[in-house]
Amino acid sequence: MERPVHCLGREVAGAPCAAGSAYGAGVIEVGARRRNQPAPPHVLYAALTTPDRDPARNWLLLLADERRPAVVEAEEPGLVVWSSLWPRRPDARIRFELPADASGQGTDLRWVLLVDEPPPDASLLGHLRRRVNELVNANLRYTLGQ
Repeated sequence: MERPVHCLGREVAGAPCAAGSAYGAGVIEVGARRRNQPAPPHVLYAALTTPDRDPARNWLLLLADERRPAVVEAEEPGLVVWSSLWPRRPDARIRFELPADASGQGTDLRWVLLVDEPPPDASLLGHLRRRVNELVNANLRYTLGQ
């Protein structure tokens, strides 16, 4: 059965999103990290697309300078793209790639931070990277049992 693909909140029948559909021209990668997560891809997909689905497992704990992201692109179970968490950088996108790991039990989650040029200054960039890593590789990981 073919799974739906969503680009910028709309379903695209039977085809992957067009290249760059969720991103503008001049988009650059400014951060990325891959880390194994104990949960399988479909569990991470659900957590990333509906972070508040289980109030007992609240992991999307935002700081004062952050806002709740929207899902701008999704392909179940392997891809989720969020809008920016940061009003200071509304152009930012966070892309989550969710391939199954070699054991078939977990996920080799990779997040990629994308922004329009010019890149943030070193201080802000460090903050953005640290926050994505904390939310995903600490908070989310902890709520899923590891």
